[in-house]
Amino acid sequence: MYIADNWTDYEVLDTSAGEKLERWGNYLLVRPDPQVIWQTPKKHSGWKNFNGHYHRSTKGGGEWEFRNLPEEWTIRYPLADLGDLTFHLKPFSFKHTGLFPEQAANWDWFSRLIKAANRPADKPVTVLNLFAYTGGATVAAAKAGAKVTHVDASKGMVGWAKENAASSGLSEAPIRYLVDDCMKFVEREIRRGNHYDAIIMDPPSYGRGPKGEIWKLEDSIYPFLIEAEKLLSDEPLFFLLNSYTTGLQPAVLSYLLGSVLEPRFKGHFNVQSQEVGLPVSGNDLVLPCGAAGRVTFS
Repeated sequence: MYIADNWTDYEVLDTSAGEKLERWGNYLLVRPDPQVIWQTPKKHSGWKNFNGHYHRSTKGGGEWEFRNLPEEWTIRYPLADLGDLTFHLKPFSFKHTGLFPEQAANWDWFSRLIKAANRPADKPVTVLNLFAYTGGATVAAAKAGAKVTHVDASKGMVGWAKENAASSGLSEAPIRYLVDDCMKFVEREIRRGNHYDAIIMDPPSYGRGPKGEIWKLEDSIYPFLIEAEKLLSDEPLFFLLNSYTTGLQPAVLSYLLGSVLEPRFKGHFNVQSQEVGLPVSGNDLVLPCGAAGRVTFS
C-alpha cells in the first residue's frame, strides 16, 4: 500500500461506524467514509468536541454542522526535501475540504522522479495534470521543477488551485491553468501535435460534462487512456492514474495501463499499482482511500 505518512498538519485520529475523525491543522472534522464498516469505542474526545461534522442524509447528500470553524484556513505539507506546500481548505458540498491528503504519497513519488531527471531550466519536465481539482499534484510537480498544464472543468477549482500555488511560493512558476473538459482538451492537444513527459490523471468515479455528457469511470476510462497515451513524449518520465471507485482493484489499473502502453513502448516501462492509504493514529490501522497505478519508463 502507498501510505501518506509524512503529514504533520493532518492526521486521521480514529475511525468508526462509517465515519473518520480527522485533524486538519488546529481543527477537528468528522466526515463519512464508506470504507469504515468496523466500530471502535470512540474514546478520542474529538468525536464530541469537533469543529465540523458532515452528517450524511439517508436521502442522499447531507449537511455540515459547524462549531468554531473558520470559513477558510491553511495547512502545509513538507514535500520530499523540496520545501512546504501550502493548501487552502474550506468545507463545501458533499463533505469535501478541497484536498485529498492521501495523495501526498503520490506527490512524494513523482516529485522525486522530476527532481532526479535533472533537466535544464530551459527544458523542464512537462506534466499534464488532468481532472486537476484544486491543484495538489500541480503544486507538487511545479515545486519539483516541472512545467505543468493544469486542466479541470470547474472554474472554481482552477481558481482555488491558483491560490494554492501562490501560497506555496509558485505564483511565478510555469503553470498553465485551463478550465476545460479533459477529453475535449486531450483531443485538441493530439490535433495540435503537443506532447508531455508525464501525465497525472485523477478522474472522478462519476460525473457530467458541460453539455450533460455522462462520465462513468468503468465505461469511460479505457477509451480515454487510449487517447491520453498519444500525448506522451517519446521518452516519458511517468504516468499516474488514480481511482476512487471502490470496485476497481489495483490489479485492474495495472492491466489498463499495461494494455494501453504496450503497443508503443513494448515493455520499456514498469507498472505498479497499489491501494493508497492514510495511517490512523494510536493503532495499526491504515485507512484505504482508493488506488493508484504508477508507471515509470526505461
